[in-house]
Amino acid sequence: MLSITVYSDFVCPFCMLGEQVLTDAIGNKDISINWRAFELRPYPVATLRPEDSYLPTIWQQSVYPLAERLGVSMQLPTISPQPRTDKAFELLVMAQDKGLDHEYSMRVLRAFFQENLDIGDPEVLVTLAADVGLNAKDARQALENGIYTDRHREALRHAREDMAITSVPTIVVGKQVFRGTPSISQLREAIDLLEA
Repeated sequence: MLSITVYSDFVCPFCMLGEQVLTDAIGNKDISINWRAFELRPYPVATLRPEDSYLPTIWQQSVYPLAERLGVSMQLPTISPQPRTDKAFELLVMAQDKGLDHEYSMRVLRAFFQENLDIGDPEVLVTLAADVGLNAKDARQALENGIYTDRHREALRHAREDMAITSVPTIVVGKQVFRGTPSISQLREAIDLLEA
């Protein structure tokens, strides 16, 4: 099966919006979406706070207009400071092993941007993992014991060094790399080339 890779951070609203454009571009074609980690603010970098001016401004100027255009319901989460995403990405590794990385990633994005859930909380993450068919007990043990920590670190190294990712979403369709949210027409052209 053909696949498209999305490098994302679960606290980036444009990753959720980019997925909608990508899904629209794929349509009924047999193409999978594979999700990869890129933490925008890895520890010890401070995460953003919704009460500061930056996030509300970006949401008013860019996120809400694009979300409305795409028909995606989302709100600026109130969790402050924004959660770190390393633990969510550790469970992404688990989801990748089960072929559930798209379902899991979308569940985490919806939890944060539609349900205002703290995706830095391990118990929330275990519930979200179970929602998409992962074993809750295994997910909890994985987080408690750091089972996927090394693989997550390697995924971050790969994104930064091998792929030179600097922003999310970064969408890789064959040999074409889109930084940010491309138009549906750009994606359709790239998908046509991928299929060819």
